[in-house]
Amino acid sequence: MPSNDVRILIQAAVPTAAVGAVAVAIGAAVQGGQGAIGGVVGTLLVLLLMGVGLYVMQWTAKSLPHLFQAMGLMMYLAQILLMFIFIALFKNTTLFHPKVFALTLLVCTLTWVAAQARAHMKAKFLYVEPDSTVSEQKKEAQGRPS
Repeated sequence: MPSNDVRILIQAAVPTAAVGAVAVAIGAAVQGGQGAIGGVVGTLLVLLLMGVGLYVMQWTAKSLPHLFQAMGLMMYLAQILLMFIFIALFKNTTLFHPKVFALTLLVCTLTWVAAQARAHMKAKFLYVEPDSTVSEQKKEAQGRPS
């Protein structure tokens, strides 16, 4: 991954992990061990799904830029559907508290999306390729091959 991509991943993952840690602490205080486990599972699930989604989107932007917007919408839809599937599968589990799990999923997902949007707004992307020089651009503008 290029440095901009890693920077965006870190700027989205760190706040999400911090919010997840708070959710684990609240879950442990309210529901005990099962609440803490539900918070941990919810946080890890969001970090995994959103991290993989960001990686896939960065790959799509580089290899298939014409599909980037459609892929972004499809990626978010797939992530939300997978989260709903996990909630439905584990709604009657005794391994962890399902409500803490679901609330942690919601809060961590919202945190990830907000942090990722902020990271993209603050990122400085080059609009001109640094390899091109002024003389090459002038030759192309005059119609001469480089």
